[in-house]
Amino acid sequence: MKRKFWLVALMLNGLSAGSHAQAVPAVAHTLLPVPARLSPREGNLPLRSTFTVGVTHFRDARLEAAIDRLQHNLEQATGTPLGHVVQPQSTLATLSVDVDGPGEVVQSVTEAEGYTLSVTPSGAKLHAATVVGAMHGLETLFQLLETAPTGYFFSAVEIDDQPRFPWRGLMMDCGRHFEPLEVIERTLDGMAAVKLNVFHWHLSEDQGFRIESKLFPRLTAMGSDGLFYTQDQAREIVAYARARGIRVIPEFDMPGHSRSWFVGYPELASGPGPYTIRREFGIDDAAMDPTRESTYKFLDAFLGEMAQLFPDPYLHIGGDESDGVQWKANPSIQEFMRAHSLASAAALQAYFNQHLVAILEKHHKHMVGWDEVLNPALPKNVVIQSWRGAQSLTLAAQQGYQGILSQPYYLDAMKSAEEHYLADPLPSTSRLTPDQRKLVLGGEICMWAEHVNSGSIESRIWPRAAAIAERFWSPESITDPDDMYRRLNAQSTRLESLGLTHRSHEDTALREIAGSNSIAGLRLYASLLQPVSFSDRYQQQHTDQLTPLTNLVDAVRPDPASRHDFARWTHTVLKPGPDAAQARASLESAFKSWISAAPEIGSQLTAIPRLQVALTLANQLPRLASAGLAALDYLTRGAHAPAGWKQSQLALLKESQSKTALVRYTFLSPLEELVRAVPD
Repeated sequence: MKRKFWLVALMLNGLSAGSHAQAVPAVAHTLLPVPARLSPREGNLPLRSTFTVGVTHFRDARLEAAIDRLQHNLEQATGTPLGHVVQPQSTLATLSVDVDGPGEVVQSVTEAEGYTLSVTPSGAKLHAATVVGAMHGLETLFQLLETAPTGYFFSAVEIDDQPRFPWRGLMMDCGRHFEPLEVIERTLDGMAAVKLNVFHWHLSEDQGFRIESKLFPRLTAMGSDGLFYTQDQAREIVAYARARGIRVIPEFDMPGHSRSWFVGYPELASGPGPYTIRREFGIDDAAMDPTRESTYKFLDAFLGEMAQLFPDPYLHIGGDESDGVQWKANPSIQEFMRAHSLASAAALQAYFNQHLVAILEKHHKHMVGWDEVLNPALPKNVVIQSWRGAQSLTLAAQQGYQGILSQPYYLDAMKSAEEHYLADPLPSTSRLTPDQRKLVLGGEICMWAEHVNSGSIESRIWPRAAAIAERFWSPESITDPDDMYRRLNAQSTRLESLGLTHRSHEDTALREIAGSNSIAGLRLYASLLQPVSFSDRYQQQHTDQLTPLTNLVDAVRPDPASRHDFARWTHTVLKPGPDAAQARASLESAFKSWISAAPEIGSQLTAIPRLQVALTLANQLPRLASAGLAALDYLTRGAHAPAGWKQSQLALLKESQSKTALVRYTFLSPLEELVRAVPD
């Protein structure tokens, strides 16, 4: 793998960057996230079959399992059998692991996650206060593995690392589309690899109730289509996550987004019913009745049952997008609101949440809710998860509430890794005071499931989630998108070795669509496309839970390599320097390949009914390539374009922005820059 050298010593947390960086040599690495402090050293530590690990202090089954995973990953990456790795109390081990203690019995937001790692030509030493910190250090050591013709080695380095934020989450929506256990477990493996530490499990929606309740069996018997997790499976996920240093926080959405509850228990609802599972997406009017004591008796029993199943100190109650329509239409609810001086639906929801807080406190849980739950009537131990933007996060902190930012990290928006990466949960420009800044716990990536299934979901999460994970872990000053993409490419390969299907899905889906293994042209075409955003697709396709997710839009990946490559090559060409000739050659080669492949692409799309909708877009590809070649020629020669040429090419580019096939070209913006740069 070709590696670019760059300076990696960053002095943060009160240390001076300038005073230290001069003494630090350049080092090649593909670490992601970048550690808080890293100092390169001379030499490297070879990886040989004699590699052993000595545990010199505390050890338990969780630590030993993490070391076993390191051994397995090293063997997979190198083909080198390592034999029995752990040597108790060995002073001659290749890697010495020193852990002070197990950490918290139930991992919490205050768990110590830092570690130090020293790698020299004679061996490596890892120290951490807790097993969780040691697991993070082992992941970093694996990422330090490099390749040379003479063999495999770890770069010599000194690392002192800890996360910037204690809450680094990924939300997976299993309510709208159910996800099998193996998908969740692979997701947890990926999260551990990039040091994400909260799995937010969205378990109830209008489209399905996904967790077994032994007290209220009709929740799944009537509200899940038979697609739900048993309590034993939930315990398995909690244990699997804990073994990787990840907390599991369940979400049960209420009072809205709760239609699936009412299929089996209509007495919870504010309207008479009857109720069926909702297939359409969007906001449903159905909501729980906050005025009945029977509602709270039910929720007390249910949440008490779930509190035993999920040991994390936090439980998410949703709270978003409850429109109040049923409440306004119910005379008894309106009378209750008047009697209790509740002037609005928001006030009634705050009344409901006050009761929920008391129930959760009874079961030793803190409430987490989407930002609609923010209300001064709630105690300050409620955590606000902001999905409507940084403004609500700021408002929550100013009122004394802890908060989590999610709005910039919605993966279904199909934004680039770069856009997500540059969105900071707590930028230095924030107007929050130092004490208010401490209330921002971190952020959560959100993978909503309207347009994903078990086949496509990993391609929507990864590798972009890894870039966001760096934003949550690494210092704010780590903001170079080009270098992030360089390291993200390497990390994506490592994620694939864990069994994740984010890369392989595209070819699998294209072969299924084509009904053939001969997809060279289709693969090239797909590499230049990415899905439209959630809102564009929702408006154009009018999807529901039963819509087949087996079209071209479901096969192509968000933010494929072509998007960043074309932007980088174009910017290099337009700012002449030592790399301009190579960038120009890369662009020319790409444009010519499009022209050559155009007949095959057109033939395949014509022959396959599912792909015919993309024919118009595909027919524009050779014309766009010709525009790019002509622009490069004019720019290289310093020649002026003929009259009308630029206007006609810009019109073609505008025409090519159509989203009727639910996909869009990745390269249109840089191509437009090339065309506009040509002198008239």
